[in-house]
Amino acid sequence: MSDDIKVNATSRSVFGKGASRRLRRENLVPAIIYGDGKEPQAIQMKANEVFKHLENEAFYSQLLQVSVDGEEPARSILKDVQRHPFKQQILHVDFMRVVAGAELQVSVPLHYINEESCAGAKAGGIIIHSENEVLVACLPRNIPENIEVDMESLGIGDSVHLSSLKMPEGVRVVDLNEAGDDSDRQVAAVNAPRVEVEVDDDAEAPSPEVPTATKDDADE
Repeated sequence: MSDDIKVNATSRSVFGKGASRRLRRENLVPAIIYGDGKEPQAIQMKANEVFKHLENEAFYSQLLQVSVDGEEPARSILKDVQRHPFKQQILHVDFMRVVAGAELQVSVPLHYINEESCAGAKAGGIIIHSENEVLVACLPRNIPENIEVDMESLGIGDSVHLSSLKMPEGVRVVDLNEAGDDSDRQVAAVNAPRVEVEVDDDAEAPSPEVPTATKDDADE
């Protein structure tokens, strides 16, 4: 686990689509922080600081210290980021306060390691990533920065499933534990290389078979 990331915000008193558009024109991002049995609080953040935070992978899964108007920060996690469909613009950000001692669910990135020495890849196989993150449940203090997936020993045709992931103590995979046996989905695999069959356009087509006359045919 890493040190909590500090996030600065100011309270927001304007609401609605029009107000949010004006904030964005002023290089501010509307946001909200909620949870921990307290009233949701509308806040705003500087757009350049939001973009800088979003470049940090840990910002998406680690504990954040969100300070509003310079007051005592609230321990929170990022719950949602709304992006413009084609502009380089953040539309809205959601934070959720966390309760000390209470289990929470958070998506943690998967880090694939030793792919360069993967046995199957060396034999010509193709490494496939089916998942880039995994939803885990744990106490706030136990949130892992990432989950490593070691690909070194995998041969062609081998795969890694949720049940194969090595989870830190106090951390469990949500989907695997709650959805039943058929939830043990694949997260990575080493597939056999595709075999392309070349067709020679100059090759002569086989001659159609000519039926052989039987004795009865000859007598007619």
